[in-house]
Amino acid sequence: MHALITISHPLQESLTHSVARQVASGLITSDPTHTYEIADIAAEGFDPRFNASDISAFNKQSSPPDDVLAEQQRIERADALILVFPIYWWSMPALLKGWIDRVFCNGWAYDETTDGELVKKLTHLPVHIVGIGAAQDRTYIQHGFAEAMKAQIDHGIFDFCGAPVMSSTRLLISDLNDTKIALQSAHKIGNDIFACRTVMA
Repeated sequence: MHALITISHPLQESLTHSVARQVASGLITSDPTHTYEIADIAAEGFDPRFNASDISAFNKQSSPPDDVLAEQQRIERADALILVFPIYWWSMPALLKGWIDRVFCNGWAYDETTDGELVKKLTHLPVHIVGIGAAQDRTYIQHGFAEAMKAQIDHGIFDFCGAPVMSSTRLLISDLNDTKIALQSAHKIGNDIFACRTVMA
C-alpha cells in the first residue's frame, strides 16, 4: 500500500516536518512493504493561487494546468492521503488551502452535472488529517473551533468529494507538554493508516 503525506510548512526543522517523518516511520513499522511519498509543497514551490487557467478548468473549458495534473497523479498513485500542517488561525495554512483549491477541482475530485447533481469522485481515497497547534484543547472546544475545523475541512472539503476522513487529529503542544509525545502520537498514526483502511472495508 502507498501513502501520500502532504506537508505545508516552510522550515525543514519544524515540528510539522518531524511529525510527518514519524507518520512515515510508523507506516513502514506497521508493514515494511508499505511505501510513501512526502509532498513538501512549500519546498517544491507549489503555487497556491487560483488563477485564470484554474477557472477555465473549473468550467471544463480546458484541462487543468500541468502542475495541478502532476499533483492529481500523485494522489491517484496513493491508497491513502495524509495531511500534516500547523494550525494557523484555527485552520490550515493558506498554502495547503490553495493546494486543495487548485488540485481538488471540478471534474476530478467531484462533478457537478448539468441538472445540478453532485457526483463524489474520491470515495476510494481514505484521508488522515494531522494538525499541530499551540492552544489547549479546551480552547478549541470552548470557542467552537474544533467543530468549525471539522465542518470546514472534514465535511466541507473531503465529504464533499466523497473521500472518507479516517482520522482527524490535533497534536496540541500545550496539552502534550512534550514534543516527544507528539512524535510518538504521529508514529502511531502512521502505524494505523492502513489498519484504518481495513476497518473501513
